[in-house]
Amino acid sequence: MSAPERGPWAVPRISAQDGLITRLGRSGIAAGRALADVRTWAPLLAVQMRRLGVDSLPISIFIAVFTGIVLALLSSYIFTGAVPLYFVGALVGKTVMMELGPVLTGMALAGRVGASIAAELGTMKVTEQVDALETLAYDRNAYLVVPRVLAATLMFPVVTAFAMAVGVTAGWVTSVNLLDLSTPEFLKGLKQFYQFKDIWFGLLKSASFGTAVALMGCLRGLDARSGAEGVGRSTTRAVVLGCEAILVLDAFWALVLL
Repeated sequence: MSAPERGPWAVPRISAQDGLITRLGRSGIAAGRALADVRTWAPLLAVQMRRLGVDSLPISIFIAVFTGIVLALLSSYIFTGAVPLYFVGALVGKTVMMELGPVLTGMALAGRVGASIAAELGTMKVTEQVDALETLAYDRNAYLVVPRVLAATLMFPVVTAFAMAVGVTAGWVTSVNLLDLSTPEFLKGLKQFYQFKDIWFGLLKSASFGTAVALMGCLRGLDARSGAEGVGRSTTRAVVLGCEAILVLDAFWALVLL
């Protein structure tokens, strides 16, 4: 016997026998109802923003430091005898802000955030905590999925902005101390090809990366089966799908915006 509907927030059931259009329609209805249930997800949003964003700053800063160092050293090697050395500033700035900053940060957070979400929700699924929420008339999407997806969407650009600033700073420090490039020369190269869209392009990409990573983690986690082994498989799959989604979205935004 199927479970009875539980008021206006009841989520339409999606069956494997449903067609693609039907499944997409029911998923859209479920997502709309979850987003509308503000009283459920709003109190959880700040906690998830701290866990998924603020707690991810150390790893993103660590990656950005060495990205800036490597870019400065490699660009000086490439430009030797060909173009003025101040172009190091241009390459470091453009690459960190538009590409490597958002993508490398997104990849790192796909491992940390995506795995964390999938493992947490997968454990709740196999221990029947998700079923208990539904028994208590909670919309599981509003309680578990929406705060995590919104938090990742909002906090990925913040983390990426820090990574951009740290990466460019690391490239500048490396250029000044190891490449005998003066600060005015580095800034000359940095400003010569700088455009405002370099920053918002990277931040827009990172927001879409956050949405994709959190969604993959939630979907794989809530689909976990077969105890601890199933949770492990779901976690691994969430990380792989998150990284794949980042690469696809990176190519998409390059085609659309550039």
